[in-house]
Amino acid sequence: MIRNIYAITERELKSYFASPVAWIVTAFFIAMWGFLFAAIVASGREAVIRPLLNNFSVTFLLAGPLLTMRLIAEEARTGTLELLLTQPIREVELVLGKYISSVVFLMFMLLMTGYFATLLEMFGNPDEGPMLSGYLGVLLQGMAFLAIGLLASAFTQNQIVAAVVTFVTLLILWLSDSLANTVLSGTAADVVRYVSITQRFNDMPRGIIDTKDVVFFLTIVVGCLFLTTQVLTARRWR
Repeated sequence: MIRNIYAITERELKSYFASPVAWIVTAFFIAMWGFLFAAIVASGREAVIRPLLNNFSVTFLLAGPLLTMRLIAEEARTGTLELLLTQPIREVELVLGKYISSVVFLMFMLLMTGYFATLLEMFGNPDEGPMLSGYLGVLLQGMAFLAIGLLASAFTQNQIVAAVVTFVTLLILWLSDSLANTVLSGTAADVVRYVSITQRFNDMPRGIIDTKDVVFFLTIVVGCLFLTTQVLTARRWR
């Protein structure tokens, strides 16, 4: 099982690093973070990275769908998915391999943003605890985004459709806290506020790691990967 997952992960990572789309997304991501970092430092004149981390979900609303849209949809469109499913590879191995590759690429993107943290360390005296917990929150949030995108990619053969569905889903989760505070009330507001990705992330850049928030993001990951596996299982026997 581990050998199959490793082979699929390696194959997908090579596709990522050979894809112009992935590099364009990375360039866009780093450029946006660079612009935000410069604006935050210029306006606040403080050695803090928290405002930058708080804007992660905004930039990844666009980057996440573009990184996951092709993972399964492209395989289904070209017919290679059917070939893979006829091999001695279990659906869960295929899903885990593709998902792990996307997470590794996300970590590569975040590693490149470490340049901003290094600048703060060189020219300021930032609080490293909140910085590390903030990056942990960013990673968990990104992992949840990627899992949702992978699930959307499993439902269609069209990459654009997969990207749009992922974007709309993430946008709803991102706006849910605002909806709960301005539009809804009572039980409905509590339910919508519970699934708010911004509400779950807000404390982490402050150095507060709540187990409930970590479990929330991991539950999204596990749930989406399970559903993706079921979708592929249904494809095999269709």
